[in-house]
Amino acid sequence: MPKTRAQNKVIKRRAVRTRSQIQGTPDRPRLSVFRSNQATYVQLIDDRIGKTIIAASTREISTAKGGKTEHARLLGEIVAKKAKAQGVTQAVFDKGAYRYHGRVKAVADGARRAGLKI
Repeated sequence: MPKTRAQNKVIKRRAVRTRSQIQGTPDRPRLSVFRSNQATYVQLIDDRIGKTIIAASTREISTAKGGKTEHARLLGEIVAKKAKAQGVTQAVFDKGAYRYHGRVKAVADGARRAGLKI
């Protein structure tokens, strides 16, 4: 069922409100989460130069057992390992328009578990 115009307004407003308070730096990039019906995508972004440092998705770990939430947790761990390899130890979490629940929370928990400070 498609979202109504009012629902889309609420979602956009939530995204703008969240994004207005978050800024990624080279030392502490923004950990941005996007989720679709099929996959979850994560990027580490340096907003000062406007470049993506690291990107990953659950499509990379399709052989793992478990549901979407478990795959999201594994995705958080993968991103944290890639970040550590590039010398990034801290990040600012950007949940976008999503609530901090389910897959979005699992990404953050996985990244913390692998040693990324959020």
